[in-house]
Amino acid sequence: MKLAIVTAYPPSKVTLNEYAYHLVKNFRTKEQVEELILLTDVTPEKKDIEFTEQGCKVTVKECWKFNGYANIINVTKAINKTKPDAILFNLQFMKFGDKKIAAALGLMLPLICKIKKIPTIVLLHNILEQVDLESAGFTTNKIAQKVYNFIGTTLTKLLLKADIVAVTMHKYVTTLEKKYNVSNVKMIPHGTFEIPSKPTHTLPEGSYKIMTFGKFGTYKKVEVMIEAVEKVRKKTKLDIEIVIAGTDNPNVPGYLKKVQNQYKHVPQLTFTGYVEENQVANLFNQSTAVVFPYTSTTGSSGVLHQAGSYGKAVIMPNLGDLTTLIEDEGYRGEFFEPENTVSLANAIEKIITNQEYRIALEKANYKAATAFSMDKVTDIYMSYFDAIINNKEIVSKQLNPQVIQQ
Repeated sequence: MKLAIVTAYPPSKVTLNEYAYHLVKNFRTKEQVEELILLTDVTPEKKDIEFTEQGCKVTVKECWKFNGYANIINVTKAINKTKPDAILFNLQFMKFGDKKIAAALGLMLPLICKIKKIPTIVLLHNILEQVDLESAGFTTNKIAQKVYNFIGTTLTKLLLKADIVAVTMHKYVTTLEKKYNVSNVKMIPHGTFEIPSKPTHTLPEGSYKIMTFGKFGTYKKVEVMIEAVEKVRKKTKLDIEIVIAGTDNPNVPGYLKKVQNQYKHVPQLTFTGYVEENQVANLFNQSTAVVFPYTSTTGSSGVLHQAGSYGKAVIMPNLGDLTTLIEDEGYRGEFFEPENTVSLANAIEKIITNQEYRIALEKANYKAATAFSMDKVTDIYMSYFDAIINNKEIVSKQLNPQVIQQ
């Protein structure tokens, strides 16, 4: 099979590029795949397709740009030229741009593939029905929110024309089936990028490192975390470093620089900037706990799966999709009230002053992460592609964690 994946890809800074890297890393080892065709965004630097594992041929076609109005034409041309046997789209609603027309045109591509009779699966990381548009940085205007919801509903209908739409949570399946009266939505877990050797649960020497990781400025804001750690320092006199790893959300350029200036008086406050893929393991391994300073959620959390894979305790707000992941996949964490500095300070203190509790969380999260490796997840995609290609009946019963672990 020649399998094409439409996605952003490292060294791209467009959302979901890291997820694509691990999809490719695992798809290329599948016996059924003779060639992977990456239909990616254009980047100045060369794409990262050097892997240590043996695998199939990987062909890169840079054929779209963020906010490019010609993406629908250029990607279609690349598909016509490469002639894949099947296509996987790695998507969220702002994948092709943060301008409405550019974003909408890109999301029409799965429909074109369906018309061309190419077996197509859309991996949709979030659904608009579960996104707080104001908290996520889309708009605070109520009329504009109604417009976004109308556009989102229209685009979702187009995406649902694909053979299968894969989502990462059971509740997304229920929501889409009920609203759009469809039966081609399947739950496939997000998966864990890497499964390192079993963690030791022994902290590195030196300061406690309280870390957060992501793209910040919309529903991910770090002020509450900085102020919470300062409270813990004052109360416990412990040596604690604050590590903010990542970049600005594209919708809020300059956010982290503003925060850095606002809290320049705070000692041991580290801003790492963009974290290269080969530095991710060290970032997590050096951390005492991972904080999710979110005010809302927009889908399954890749950072939570990464934290679990490195056996880390997590501190998260008790809201939305994070709570769902706890229920669905077996992760554990210490909860706090969103945007509540005192609540977050109490949660941080509980973990760094109670070694037995921290280790219990670490063990539970590692166990949850190892149950959903990307190798298993890509096997599920291959089985669905096989069913589509061979006109087999695609079972409507959703896969559950117990089935996936077998």
